[in-house]
Amino acid sequence: MSQRPILQRRLPFDATPRPLPGVAPLDPADWLIADEAFAQQMALRDRLIAGRRDAVLRLDPAARPAAEELLDTVLAHLDGRPGYRIGAEEVTRPDGVTLPIDRADPMATVGRLAQEDFCVMEKRGDEHVLTAAVLCFPASWSLEEKFLRPLVRIHAPIAAYDGDIARRVQRLFDGVRAGRPLWRFNLLTYEDPALFQPRRESDPRAPVPAGAGYLRSERQCLLRLPSTGAVVFSIHTFVLARPASEQEREVGKPLT
Repeated sequence: MSQRPILQRRLPFDATPRPLPGVAPLDPADWLIADEAFAQQMALRDRLIAGRRDAVLRLDPAARPAAEELLDTVLAHLDGRPGYRIGAEEVTRPDGVTLPIDRADPMATVGRLAQEDFCVMEKRGDEHVLTAAVLCFPASWSLEEKFLRPLVRIHAPIAAYDGDIARRVQRLFDGVRAGRPLWRFNLLTYEDPALFQPRRESDPRAPVPAGAGYLRSERQCLLRLPSTGAVVFSIHTFVLARPASEQEREVGKPLT
């Protein structure tokens, strides 16, 4: 899907690295955010949900109550936010687009309301499993491959995700409390600024050459839905062009 890069100018948070898993408390009022790329990102989300539905949407029938609760939670959160008009049957976004509230298709509706992607994780047995998602902006992973997989299996290709980290993350998902969300972020260097970059585990991303021109960061939030108990993992994606001076300083460094 060729397009001009959709870029933000800055990260709205302190990007000083933290030890894994790197979580911190989040003010519930700050869960979903709209930035200067809102209109462009939302237009792309609309196109992907309409034209690439199989690649960006998944819903296990057993997860429908959680998906419906997520939709209600997002609508309540956005009600009264600048630029939003929330009605009984439709929503007008800050970019002026009006869309129906389709309760028969909750994940698609949620995916068109905000810049964030949403993954619903439900406890099945001893682990949380990905049971529903709208993932328009994957950073080198595939929703098809991760759907209905537990946390450890989802993170299988990540070298830093060892047994100790896996146990800590599972305890984190077990411990997140309703009304007390958490957040973390990552920082990735990319040559390609495209937001939609699905990739299967058998086709790993090649090492990024020094001087690559884009910084990609995900602001990831964990929120417990009080009625179903599902954990929502939301992802707000930022892509920034790195200053030429910063790129030049990296020329000659080892590939990372």
